[in-house]
Amino acid sequence: MERKGEIEICARAYVKMCLHAARYPHTAVNGLLLAQKCRATVAGQADCLCVTDCIPLFHSNLSLTVMLEVALNQIDLWSAESDLLLAGYYQANSGIDDKSPSPLAQKTAGRIAELYDDAVLIMLDNRKFTANPRVPPIIVLEQKDRQWVPKDKNLIMWRDWESSRHICKSLLEAKAYTQLVDFDVHLDDIREDWTNQQLNTEIAQLVSVANGSA
Repeated sequence: MERKGEIEICARAYVKMCLHAARYPHTAVNGLLLAQKCRATVAGQADCLCVTDCIPLFHSNLSLTVMLEVALNQIDLWSAESDLLLAGYYQANSGIDDKSPSPLAQKTAGRIAELYDDAVLIMLDNRKFTANPRVPPIIVLEQKDRQWVPKDKNLIMWRDWESSRHICKSLLEAKAYTQLVDFDVHLDDIREDWTNQQLNTEIAQLVSVANGSA
């Protein structure tokens, strides 16, 4: 049976969102989601949006319009060269109980949705965000009639939630978030790599170990 609108979240994207929030625990943070289209392999099954990576944006001022435009343009060009598509937006608010998408979150995600219909908006749930959560501490929203509403949980899949959870726990305990570079840091020092290739390699190695292929 066709399941339109499925989304799969991979370890790299989840872990980097969490590390971004952990690095700046007292401020709001945001970023962009990158994805690949998973082609159907079973007759009658629709394509699935595979969120494979994220690019951390800001932590100091989430409403800097000019800087946001600069970041969007650079990331859009880089993702196209990397055969990825800009597929959504994530945000963690500063308040422990605040998990509602701000006007900026809705506006930015809406812009992405104009370019890609299946774009999603992910909010981190700070109350559930611990080193080792039992369930994913995120809320996935989709746009319907120009409103961002929670996506059907049956359409939200994980490449491997247990592996993602354990990898995130390991990196949080190792304080790997100190390595994470967001666009704010890059703008202060352009030598800093906002694609976080070093961290990506570290996560990939942990994924390989978890899958028994290291």
